[in-house]
Amino acid sequence: MQCIPRIKGFDSTHALLKNPYGYISKSSGTVGADLFETRVLLQRTICMTGPAAAQLFYEQEHLCREGAMPKRIQKILLGEGGVQSLDGAAHKHRKQMFLALMAADRIAQLQDIFRYLLAAEVEEWMKKPRVVLYDEMKTMLTKSACEWSGVPLRVAEVALRSHQLAALYEDAGAVGWRHWKARLARSRVERWAAEVVTSVRNGDLQPRAETAIHVIAHWRDMEGALLPAEVAAVELLNILRPIVAVSVFIAQAAHALNHNPAWHQKLRQNEEKQEETLENFVQEVRRLYQFFPAVAARVQHDFSWQGYRFTKGSRVLLDLYGTDTDPRTWNNPKAFMPDRFSAWSKDPYTFIPQGGGSHHQNHRCPGEWITISLMKTFCDFLVNAIDYELPTKPTQLRTQDLPPIPRRGVVIRNVTLR
Repeated sequence: MQCIPRIKGFDSTHALLKNPYGYISKSSGTVGADLFETRVLLQRTICMTGPAAAQLFYEQEHLCREGAMPKRIQKILLGEGGVQSLDGAAHKHRKQMFLALMAADRIAQLQDIFRYLLAAEVEEWMKKPRVVLYDEMKTMLTKSACEWSGVPLRVAEVALRSHQLAALYEDAGAVGWRHWKARLARSRVERWAAEVVTSVRNGDLQPRAETAIHVIAHWRDMEGALLPAEVAAVELLNILRPIVAVSVFIAQAAHALNHNPAWHQKLRQNEEKQEETLENFVQEVRRLYQFFPAVAARVQHDFSWQGYRFTKGSRVLLDLYGTDTDPRTWNNPKAFMPDRFSAWSKDPYTFIPQGGGSHHQNHRCPGEWITISLMKTFCDFLVNAIDYELPTKPTQLRTQDLPPIPRRGVVIRNVTLR
């Protein structure tokens, strides 16, 4: 049995924060293995990268999610008691609630809502000297998410809910005052969501049966009991927050279009294969740009893998970005080449921006389908519905941010209809 290679130094937290998207793959290259041991936040941690590591990570029998994520991040990003913290049968049962919301016609309805809001907002954009796409998308996707989910949203509270929902992912890993500000946002938006759940259960709000709020408010656990209102609130936010968070991918898609003008033209001109072209483009954005750099789990019991010994209780970090840019899988992996997805094998462990394995059996996020659909809707709108100009200075990515949002949020100006 081999010893897992260990990185020099007492703790790697600073190095990880300094280079969050490159640290694990770079360090794995240094030790010449797909895994290594270090300390993160003073805890013994095994870092892993690559498709084989991803397959191990998403096999339910060895690793679990409960207690793996640092509490300070979980409390803001995911809340407590939600589906991401469950394992085994409980996870599969709760996940069925989310899968029930992801039927093709429901996702198409969300696209239609978003497309309508985009078209309606253009007149306002035309009046503005500059449009910050990321900020606009956060607001627009908050409206879209609530309308689609059956959650009432007054005009006067749009800005507040947009700010609160965005804080859950923008500041999940923040420290100092930003952390506590995000904790406050989580507390307040959970209270609001719980009130909505309660209003459905007592009949004051009567949403359509296919909406997220109806399904979540009436979902029963494996023992047949309704979810506690606070847990149902967490799960409702697990619908609303990820939809708003697509604004990050959309800003990244705009950044990619503006830095790859040939693809701007290709998306506009290739009408015969537009759906495939759009799909390939947004998948390449998700592969190269990413959201969070890694995900965490804990070892459920002692086991061996590729000659290495894993001990019960050890924390494991899986490198998402490194796996999605692994040169063993992807030719010229750091180059922006959307056409590569025409030949992709669809191996669920080589491309894992929102988790790996099966959507139905593992922790791969079913919201991935919504992310792709909304990104495609936006890219089609940006290249085929409007013309615009860019500032002379190109936008750069803030690669040390979690998630990496383009500086200034991608600014366009002089917007006109095509």
